Amino acid sequence: MKMIKINIKNLFLGLLFVGSASFLNAQTTKTDSTNNTADTAATAAATQSSPTTIDALKKQIEANPKDTESLGKLATAYQEASDWTNAVATWKKISVLLPDWAPSYYSQAYAYQAAKDDANAKIAYEKYIATVKPEEVEQNKKNLAYAYFYLAFTEQKSDPAKAKEHIAKSIQYDPSNQDAVKLSKTLNS
Repeated sequence: MKMIKINIKNLFLGLLFVGSASFLNAQTTKTDSTNNTADTAATAAATQSSPTTIDALKKQIEANPKDTESLGKLATAYQEASDWTNAVATWKKISVLLPDWAPSYYSQAYAYQAAKDDANAKIAYEKYIATVKPEEVEQNKKNLAYAYFYLAFTEQKSDPAKAKEHIAKSIQYDPSNQDAVKLSKTLNS
């Protein structure tokens, strides 16, 4: 069986956390130098303000360790600063406080994946899939599609049958994902 090669940067989806809801923002490649300059400036501004934001959020959480909204903002600030270790630790705190809140597991998986910790990313994506309630499936289709895609991608060599099941679910939730379609063709050839 041939293994599909996918550029991990193209595979990687950005997670933005807004209040108590999360959504995906597909990573795009900028070709216009003006956009690159604007993106660099925005990134620099976010990075410069991040330590202040992080410190302020830490103080809020010291005062109220069960403040899940502030914990979510702190985890997001860590992600924006590419501090994956603290992002994971903070998302874990949220999942302890809100064990049935699926986005915390998805966010953990995202942070693990960014840190190149594939084993823990896989576990977190599996927990995310298991935690999404039936009434939440519709609003989580893109995230579920990506989680199943990631599982299929990581299992394509070790467990091709399981990978086929996962990729079928991924395509069920997002038939427009061309990387999933390619992986499906590879797995089924």
